[in-house]
Amino acid sequence: MRLVTFQAGQKIRVGVLSEDGGWVFPIESIGPEYRSMLDVVKQMSESEFQLLEHASRREPYSIPGAAQLEEVTLLAPIPVPEQDIICLGMNYMQHAKESAQFNKEEFNGQCPYAVYFSKRVNRASADGDPIPSHEDIVDGLDYEAELAVIIGRDAKNVPPGQVKDYIFGYTIMNDVSARNIQNRHKQWYFGKSLDGFTPMGPCILTTSSVEYPPRLVVRSYVNGELRQNSNTEKIIFGLDHIISELSRGMTLRSGTIISTGTPEGVGMGFDPPRFLKSKDVVKCEIEGIGTLTNSVE
Repeated sequence: MRLVTFQAGQKIRVGVLSEDGGWVFPIESIGPEYRSMLDVVKQMSESEFQLLEHASRREPYSIPGAAQLEEVTLLAPIPVPEQDIICLGMNYMQHAKESAQFNKEEFNGQCPYAVYFSKRVNRASADGDPIPSHEDIVDGLDYEAELAVIIGRDAKNVPPGQVKDYIFGYTIMNDVSARNIQNRHKQWYFGKSLDGFTPMGPCILTTSSVEYPPRLVVRSYVNGELRQNSNTEKIIFGLDHIISELSRGMTLRSGTIISTGTPEGVGMGFDPPRFLKSKDVVKCEIEGIGTLTNSVE
């Protein structure tokens, strides 16, 4: 099942996509009344969840307010996250290698501990929104296609074998990055957190809709050219490890977003680097979730 936040006219709603993806059904027309996706994540009961799954397989004419997808505007699934996004760095071996080469550092192939950092997002960008180039301060604009995880209920001291029960679903995030700022400040927070640097969407794929742990193809394209082509099964630290480890030291609140890292093929991995420029179009694609397309402004 795929859930979306969308705008029709002046009203913003949450909805479920039809099984074929061509229609969006407002959740409030099916039964449950929720104002935002965060409310859905935090409050939806199992019976309501099953009701939505059943509705996604119904004919559009049987759902009041059903609209064809092209008739509405999709927003980021969670337009305004309640907290910074937790991100993983160097969670694919080949990306760790290309990062070391870009920074002219020796790479020994060892990643004994997960690398965590946070990304500030005042408002997540939707599919189709522009990526601001921030040309006044950025001269190394880069893209990173990533699988993001949405926590479904408060998680504290979660054993690895129970992690799946705490995940609501998955979405795509483009972890847009300013490499020159990252290198200058010797940390990643500022260079990852500029306004417009968090495209996310187009939907949330619920956990029950795909095998666990997810083994999904991850790709990115720039102006139609394939740049990244990998699979989430190649991440070094899997979801069981990430969520269990983090929850041992902090409570992961329902609605928390964790982005699991990017595979090789980002702009800085080329020699010379192939950073983004004005009018470039970046498409991030993850199997089962869809595509997230944004152009550089």
